[in-house]
Amino acid sequence: MNLWFIFLLPLLCLPARVRSEDYSDVTVIVRGSETIASTSDEFVCATIDWWPPEKCNYDQCPWGRASVLNLDLTNPLLAKAIQAFSPLRIRVGGSLQDQVLYGTPNLGSPCDPFTKVSGGLFGFSQGCITLERWDAINDLFLNTGAVVTFGLNALQGRRQISRSVWGGPWNSSNAREFMEYTVSMNYPIDSWEFGNELSGSGIGASVGAEQYGKDLVELQTIINELYGDSRKPLVVAPGGFYDQKWFAQLLKVSGPNVLNAMTHHIYNLGAGNDPQVPDRILNPQYLSRTSDTFRSLQLTIQRHGPWSAPWVGEAGGAYNSGSRLVSNTFLNSFWYLDQLGQSAKYDTKVYCRQTLIGGNYGLLDTDTFVPNPDYYSALLWHRLMGTGVLSTDISGSSYLRAYVHCGKQKGGVALLLLNLHQSMGFMVSVRNDLNVNLAEGQGIRRDNVFVRGLKRTVSWVGSKASDGYSKREEYHLSAKDGNPFARTMLLNGVPLELTEDDFEAEACGR
Repeated sequence: MNLWFIFLLPLLCLPARVRSEDYSDVTVIVRGSETIASTSDEFVCATIDWWPPEKCNYDQCPWGRASVLNLDLTNPLLAKAIQAFSPLRIRVGGSLQDQVLYGTPNLGSPCDPFTKVSGGLFGFSQGCITLERWDAINDLFLNTGAVVTFGLNALQGRRQISRSVWGGPWNSSNAREFMEYTVSMNYPIDSWEFGNELSGSGIGASVGAEQYGKDLVELQTIINELYGDSRKPLVVAPGGFYDQKWFAQLLKVSGPNVLNAMTHHIYNLGAGNDPQVPDRILNPQYLSRTSDTFRSLQLTIQRHGPWSAPWVGEAGGAYNSGSRLVSNTFLNSFWYLDQLGQSAKYDTKVYCRQTLIGGNYGLLDTDTFVPNPDYYSALLWHRLMGTGVLSTDISGSSYLRAYVHCGKQKGGVALLLLNLHQSMGFMVSVRNDLNVNLAEGQGIRRDNVFVRGLKRTVSWVGSKASDGYSKREEYHLSAKDGNPFARTMLLNGVPLELTEDDFEAEACGR
């Protein structure tokens, strides 16, 4: 059996000679006889949002030119970042999604971008995407092999009843014409998502579950008509914050085999300017709170709509564009990887990170397109962690988090260990449920052969040892200079950086 490790080192590196009291003994038992859940092959997902440069929070405007409407689609780093996942699911959507018009022949008004307006939803007017821009975006998706989820405007045609409540049926005419054009061009949309954050009490606007369910039936009818005998895209919704009664009612009204996936959003770290964000990331009890949401949604689907599946449609940690001090640093990977591990245990099929690029929480830097630390965490997960989720038992400190999946491609198991403690290491013993020792000793030992073999992004994930078959491969992620707020991540002590000419992680400083 092969056994892989992804291991995040302690935030404060311990000296070479440490006292025994600086370590805590932990046993991780892997129950490998059967899986407890599964993800999809495109579990790791990232979003592209609609926010224009004028989107500002906390005296900063971190979006730049990262919108669906103005992103530089020709930047080679963008394409290579997507291609490295082979494939990466991309969700196109966000807060302004329900104000987007589509520049089809029968639009009946000019196709203009968003502008700031007083009294507009989120402070902006409606905005429009031209068919020429849609063609260019699809060129990028086709060339990179992206799996696309596109979010449709679900407010079109409704009337505002009160400050945040909207009523009346959805006017599907503009969306239908846009979808018809998409089908005529053979653009391979994997899934159409209906609306953004309109569930429950909503964010900015809300729609009742009864009407929303009827509109989903109409969307499914449109898809059946447009796609005919071809493979039909999935219908996913509501792309909002989880409200148990609202979600259950949506499944009941829409009925069997209409809603293929229920998408919900996670922003559990607080506001982007909240000084407590770093402490929350390293608090195991705080991180575990989202398990209640994952568990409840899983049960809601099982009881009211077993034909559907849970997805995280958007998750950025800190809301309002993320934290400029945390979201693009090494520290944030503790939150991000823990979220991937937690959600997978509850049968979440897709986890979409806000964002691929844009705001403070982008996997790529908004200005330079250079990967932030979470990009490498996402890529490692995608390359190592298979779709089968295994159960684990862990004894000892709650500051050591452990998640286990079937290994990807090579078989065996992949174990993710996260050390949230700022001053203590762990002596870890790993066993299977037959009490067979898999790996133990003076902590998890580093195998330097992987540093010697580190060449580039496409080869450092899953590479074999130079002597061929290896029972254990280890991937240690740490921060440059031991600084948790560093924007450079080390893999087995080697900085992950780009060469000047290509999207390759260079083994610098060897």
